[in-house]
Amino acid sequence: METVSTSSSSCPSTPRWNVERPFLTGRFHLLQETKGTSSRLAADTKGFSFSSRLENAIGCYDAAVQELIVIDDLMSALVGIEGRYISIKQVHGNDGDDITFQVDASMDLALQELAKRIFPLCKSYLLVDQFVETRSQFKNGVVNHAFAAALRALLLDYQAMVAQLEHQFRLGRLSIQGLWFYCQPMMSSMQALSIVVKKASANNFTGSAVLNLLQGQAKAMAGDNAVRSLLEKMTQSASNAYLNILERWVYEGIIDDPYGEFFIAENKYLQKESLTQDYDAKYWRQRYSLKEGIPSFLANFAGTILTTGKYLNVMRECGHNVQVPPSENSKLMSFGSNHHYLDCVKTAYDFASSELLNLIKQKYDLMGKLHSIKHYLLLDQGDFLVHFMDIARDELAKKLDEISVEKLQSLLDLALRTTAAAVDPCHEDLTCCVERSSLLKSLGVLKDLETRAFSDNKDIEETISITGLETFSLSYKIQWPMSIVISRKALTKYQLIFRFLFHCKYVDRQLCGAWQVHQGVRALNMRGTAITRSALLCRSMLKFINSFLHYLTFEVLEPNWHLMSKRLQTAKSIDEVIQIHDMFLDKCLRECLLLSPELLKKVERLKSMCLQYAAATQWLISSSIDIPKLEETSDVSSGSDKSRQSTSSRALKIGTRDATVTESILNFEREFNSELQRLRPILSSNSQAEPYLTHLAQWILGVQND
Repeated sequence: METVSTSSSSCPSTPRWNVERPFLTGRFHLLQETKGTSSRLAADTKGFSFSSRLENAIGCYDAAVQELIVIDDLMSALVGIEGRYISIKQVHGNDGDDITFQVDASMDLALQELAKRIFPLCKSYLLVDQFVETRSQFKNGVVNHAFAAALRALLLDYQAMVAQLEHQFRLGRLSIQGLWFYCQPMMSSMQALSIVVKKASANNFTGSAVLNLLQGQAKAMAGDNAVRSLLEKMTQSASNAYLNILERWVYEGIIDDPYGEFFIAENKYLQKESLTQDYDAKYWRQRYSLKEGIPSFLANFAGTILTTGKYLNVMRECGHNVQVPPSENSKLMSFGSNHHYLDCVKTAYDFASSELLNLIKQKYDLMGKLHSIKHYLLLDQGDFLVHFMDIARDELAKKLDEISVEKLQSLLDLALRTTAAAVDPCHEDLTCCVERSSLLKSLGVLKDLETRAFSDNKDIEETISITGLETFSLSYKIQWPMSIVISRKALTKYQLIFRFLFHCKYVDRQLCGAWQVHQGVRALNMRGTAITRSALLCRSMLKFINSFLHYLTFEVLEPNWHLMSKRLQTAKSIDEVIQIHDMFLDKCLRECLLLSPELLKKVERLKSMCLQYAAATQWLISSSIDIPKLEETSDVSSGSDKSRQSTSSRALKIGTRDATVTESILNFEREFNSELQRLRPILSSNSQAEPYLTHLAQWILGVQND
């Protein structure tokens, strides 16, 4: 669980007289204190001495009079007031403060024993009363307020009982044995409550901690039905305030928690606009998060409760009505063993989930947006790309610092308006950008990728001149709430796939250009020359890049896309949509070899050799095409000695040039076949663990056999 620190709102302060004038709050007994060995002055001012306060000790009276005096003092002690011969003192010890009751030592022993039996009830009343006064302050939170209010109502009943006993005493109908008889039913209940309030005060419990404490104490008193029922009633009263907060969250998506007691925290610093900028998409995961201290009766549904409010909050941010239908807007106040509140939470979750999913699918056209991204970033419809490559070829061939992004954007707009993409209403959301690093380095931003595997990329980047062709990418403008599904992280994955496909398409176009050059001289009789060997090499390279592109598009992207589309139709929540979409992107990255550093470097090396060969094709053809013409010229001019010498010299030059061309072609062929030979065992070994590489390995083997 993640905890987000939020600044608690300032609480109103209680009046100063609540502390400075304790006699007005019923805490007068705190003035009588004993701290171990007191000085004589402290004893005179704070101690209690029967001989100094009263002329006669209680022992000088007969037993009947003593009983009447003791009953009168006990009536006062039951409501926290000292009597004439019973004192209340607060003792400070190592285990904390404690309240003790003392009686005159001269009192009859039988009366002392009966009085001491009633003292625990008096002590429990004082602890509960003190808790009610201290915990009613604003800073202690609404749960403590509700619990204190329930205790205050109980204390009113208790005081009414004491008043009735006092009335009977005034009528002469109450003995000390009768007082003990009437006090016994309240003894266990008040003692159980005193244990709860003492623990809550000692640990400064608030919110869910108080509810868990009450529930735990109720379970511990399972053998006493009366006490257990009382504690459950207190739990119900205290939980009402908490359930009010929960109700606003699951019905409106609003956290109304002025004292920070709710188990869901809101990080107001994270705004929805960050989804299009933050790669980690913290907004969706951390805008609302679970805190520690979840009530035990909600622990199993904490995730559902969090998700329900998040969904409602998204709809409210979209200006959508988040009012739960009246037939389903059941109050959450019925806390108890029937778990009705859990049914309410589930109903609210089902409503919020279905409403948000329909909102994003229908009003904001999720599938239409994903199809548009597929057309452009996954090159599903590449007609605009062919036109763009033609008109932006010169600009993309420049170094990074020389490229004008504005010019590329205008060329992209032109390509979009003059092709079939013009009918797509979403094509205006497409923008171009130029990254500052190669594809291999850009892959390091993925957190599930071990960047140390790319630590030796310098050899590849030195062989490939980094230009706009390697760093060009497309971006897509994503608005709220679509950014929940298509976040910055998801868009980055799309861009990595696009850059890889775009460069493969560029290599294919360059090789096609080289093949056209070979076809242009096909009418000439070039058998036995280097150009024949060059044509075979060009065909092998074309077969490799075409097979690889076929694998990427028809073996990886299309099947995974159809699988994702099918799963999205049956998705039940927006979180499930996000999960399915992320799984699709991760699987495409993995099967496109972008998460396999060893294989990716081999492919990049092969593409680099194809580009080098395509760039050298014009020179290879022009150097080879003169050979038959020179041989024909030498046959015609064989008559004269001078022509014979000139022909011999030129033939020597031609032979040298032909040997150079042949050697260059053989070098390209050896390097290309060598890289294919190294790639084959890697694919074969990895295809055992990754079956999707089996077809690619077969195609690579077919290129090698040719």
